[in-house]
Amino acid sequence: MAINEEKLNHLLGRFVADFGATFHAGLVVIGESLGLYKALAGGALTSAELAERTGTDERYVREWLNSQAAGEYVQYDASTGRYSLSEEQAFALADEKSPAYLPGAFLLAVSALRAVPQIAERFRTGDGFGWHEHDHGLFRGTELFFRPGYAANLTSSWIPSLDGVEAKLKAGAKVADVGCGLGASTILMAQTYPSSTFVGYDYHDGSVEMARQRAEEAGVSDRVKFEVARAKDYPGAGYDFVAFFDCLHDMGDPRGAAAHVRETLAPDGTWMVVEPFAGDRVEDNLNPVGRIYYSASTLLCTPASKSQEVGLALGAQAGESRLREVVTGGGFSRFRRAAETPFNIVYEAKP
Repeated sequence: MAINEEKLNHLLGRFVADFGATFHAGLVVIGESLGLYKALAGGALTSAELAERTGTDERYVREWLNSQAAGEYVQYDASTGRYSLSEEQAFALADEKSPAYLPGAFLLAVSALRAVPQIAERFRTGDGFGWHEHDHGLFRGTELFFRPGYAANLTSSWIPSLDGVEAKLKAGAKVADVGCGLGASTILMAQTYPSSTFVGYDYHDGSVEMARQRAEEAGVSDRVKFEVARAKDYPGAGYDFVAFFDCLHDMGDPRGAAAHVRETLAPDGTWMVVEPFAGDRVEDNLNPVGRIYYSASTLLCTPASKSQEVGLALGAQAGESRLREVVTGGGFSRFRRAAETPFNIVYEAKP
């Protein structure tokens, strides 16, 4: 066997980065949960000062800080022994309203990894693993991960890219947000379009309960309701606007869900489908973003779909052509790409 030393060293370099990142993910979750990043955003601190400010143990904090500094998530000043966050680091690590907030992604990943033993067994049996079966941290991690992107794009570019939808929402529309999770997208739309009414539907009762609390906290519970329902049988009709955020590919019968949306939509209504960014061919997705989505799809999306009826298992990298087949197969005659970001593609479907 002839080993190409250059290729081997390249692989080992990737290993060092990935091995460190695997440990790093857990430490970011610790930093987020204990408020360490937020405390550092207030100014340079020693490990003792940070520990005192956050009510934590100095020795643990010192080790955590050194790991963060080595990973370039924290600044270290050797002359003063103090640690700090640059403006960019604070923007991405300490401000939950930032469109670049990162800790939610790590919480999502760490929570998903807790199901590795169960998912490995599903490789053998082919059975599914439902979203509701995962560690509860996954639900909050998903909210924290997706909410910044929605805050940055949903009402400023995605909805305006749809034909006539923004005008309806401003005037007063009837809206369903299906697969709403903890309600981040629903609440954001309700805050931006106060003349419209919104219902968020999700099959997971725990998420719906938390979404109701979020609506109360946001002061929009008079215009937003959250109910437990599946995408194929949520109640109501005559919706002016139906939205699916990063969830159609998770469904066991996405074509059936599309057909139900068609039945519940007003004659001139619009269905917005937000999906992970993906090309139609495998080779189109062999890049850093595709790596994230294929990995998440293996642990989360594909098992979720296979746990439901039909179990089509589109996966997070289904691609536009496959999604078009699903949507038009559900009875929609018009389907187009309306907007995109490096992480998402927004599709518009009309009857």
